[in-house]
Amino acid sequence: MDFLKGLLIRVGSTAVAFWLATLLIPGISLDSGSATETVITLVLVAVIFGVVNAVLQPIIKTVGCGFYLLTLGLIALVVNGLLFLLTSWIAGEAGLPFHVDGFWPEAVLGALFVGIVTWILGAVLDRD
Repeated sequence: MDFLKGLLIRVGSTAVAFWLATLLIPGISLDSGSATETVITLVLVAVIFGVVNAVLQPIIKTVGCGFYLLTLGLIALVVNGLLFLLTSWIAGEAGLPFHVDGFWPEAVLGALFVGIVTWILGAVLDRD
């Protein structure tokens, strides 16, 4: 039961972070007709983002560990921005009204913002 609670808190906090990103960062948009559609879209985008990060992030870190060392970890900003852009593309292919205009600064700032807000909400809500 604790696993399910932690998963729901993580998805919910990521969905809230995506919602705030659509409000605060120009170039990240969510064009939905109703509040229900907005909530469903945000939850689905949060799930897509979680799956993309869970599957690709470890592979990228393993294959590109030299780049992480060489750039002292700053390449993570580029990788996270690309994963954020990939999430937008997958959401578009799935017919969800979530869109990121481009890599710089929208995707990089969006990934950074979503990561920080999710971390803060996770700490406040104590998902563990």
